[in-house]
Amino acid sequence: MTSNDMTAIDLEAEYNNRARVRESGELIAGWARDAKAWRERNGVPRVIPYGAGVRNTIDYFAAADKGPIVVFIHGGYWQALDASFFSHLSRGLTTHGISVAMPSYDLCPQVSVADIVAQMRMAVRQLARLGRPLVISGHSAGGHLAACMLATDWPALDPVLPKDTVIAAYAISGLFDLRPLVPTSINKALQLDDASARAVSPLLGPVPGHGSLDAVVGGEESAEYFRQSRSIIEAWGKAIPTRYDTVPGANHFTAIAPLADPESAMTLRLKALATV
Repeated sequence: MTSNDMTAIDLEAEYNNRARVRESGELIAGWARDAKAWRERNGVPRVIPYGAGVRNTIDYFAAADKGPIVVFIHGGYWQALDASFFSHLSRGLTTHGISVAMPSYDLCPQVSVADIVAQMRMAVRQLARLGRPLVISGHSAGGHLAACMLATDWPALDPVLPKDTVIAAYAISGLFDLRPLVPTSINKALQLDDASARAVSPLLGPVPGHGSLDAVVGGEESAEYFRQSRSIIEAWGKAIPTRYDTVPGANHFTAIAPLADPESAMTLRLKALATV
């Protein structure tokens, strides 16, 4: 997207999802209620630390002692929420015997987006020590982070890690070019400028040479979210297998609901990615 294109679009309206979806507050509160109820019925997850900070932890929902792990990275525009809001979304995959890991991370403005990318690399490195295939999924900001994990040069980060530490990424309502956020109210906490936005945009960085990428968008999301996902599918599709999909009738906040359903197309796709 050029600067002229960004000038012509109402970026605030395109990217401010809480303003765009009137019931967003109720939907987020519903996540918290459903997650708490899930933990009360099924027990609290194992907590795996990956760093020294209070939020540097992974909620681990073990469904098997071996086999693949699907990681779900939460959204919140890098400035809100934590893994505890999403425990119930582990239901779909754990029903199929696939373990699910949900990391939390420090939030902007206390840290930068680049710091959060680094923290998620630490979390993935910690999970890689379990010696099991990793599929990284994520929603919104988490979709951005999932793409960043697929594009990471893992042996350069840690010589012990194989190149294919992450075998696939599944981004739901992801953001892959952060430059359009710079002139919006969202950037008050992110504190990005054009250079720092470019540096943390997977669309503008190295293309992964392995694995696959799915980019999924809610059918009722803004045009910019469709453009973001189509852009990275087109760019990365020249090097790795990619797939674009939509969740019919879903807005930015309901697009992740299928993860709680063991028979949803989303859950079954993640199962297929994890068991290739």
